[in-house]
Amino acid sequence: MKKEIKIGWIIFAIAIVLGYFLLFAGVNMSPTKLWVLGAILVLLLAGAMWEFLFVHTDFFKNHSSVIGLFFAFLLAMGLRSFAFEPYNIPSGSMFPTLLIGDHLFISKYAYGYSRHSFPYSLPLIPKGRIFEKAPKVGDVVVFRVTPELMPSIERSVDYIKRVVALPGDTVQMKNGRLYLNSQEVERKYLSSVKAEIEGKDVLYSKYLETLPNGVTHEIYEINDMMQSDDTPLIKVPEGHFFAMGDNRDNSYDSRFFGVVPLTHLEGRAEVIFYSNNGTGALWQIWKWPTFLIKWPEFIRKERLFTKIQ
Repeated sequence: MKKEIKIGWIIFAIAIVLGYFLLFAGVNMSPTKLWVLGAILVLLLAGAMWEFLFVHTDFFKNHSSVIGLFFAFLLAMGLRSFAFEPYNIPSGSMFPTLLIGDHLFISKYAYGYSRHSFPYSLPLIPKGRIFEKAPKVGDVVVFRVTPELMPSIERSVDYIKRVVALPGDTVQMKNGRLYLNSQEVERKYLSSVKAEIEGKDVLYSKYLETLPNGVTHEIYEINDMMQSDDTPLIKVPEGHFFAMGDNRDNSYDSRFFGVVPLTHLEGRAEVIFYSNNGTGALWQIWKWPTFLIKWPEFIRKERLFTKIQ
């Protein structure tokens, strides 16, 4: 292999690693970092293609694997945008349904597509949604929270919460109890649970909540006297939904930032395909050697391939 080809392969390999990092970790970066790293990625790919296309014009003829790799990348991005996208749980706001370290798939087709269906909200669909389907009360969904929705943030972030009210519904918290359309939502006490949240042990009461449409799920409550346990009566307007975390006293949700536009939906949480004890995300490749040695200590085997209720 000639020197120029080696240089092209090195540049291409660096671009692949950077693209992998952006794909899995970029959503948590500031816009400035994203633009800088994105520009570097484009320059690296352009440099590699220059070597392959113009320095050695017969490269693709003799290296069809590169073409296959390129189309494999396009296929992966298509699946991520239109079919299933991996998502990991970074906080305890959805305890006990979802734990820190859970990795799950969300179905992108469940509610149709908007600009927020694509990486970094690329404006491929400028307005509204196509193939739109309405979520159901009780669905666990991922949606994009933007600075327009929450002025206190500087960049868009993804949230995962449970839909509790749809257009036309009224919703209110009174003394820690959830009221939908003026009816108190049934909840049944199950047990007391000690859970670690952000390095602190917290004693919770675990309840089984039954929503008006019959969907049942477990929730955590510290008590019924927290800041979020009393809210004004809110009527959900057209084109919006009201979302809450299952960890009711440790969730920043619609009780604080208000109703969410349906166009911000990214998908429905479907199944947990992998779960570890929160020691590291899949994209943190520098932790893989430790994981390979001590994997039985890290994996929550009982949570693998469980459907999200």
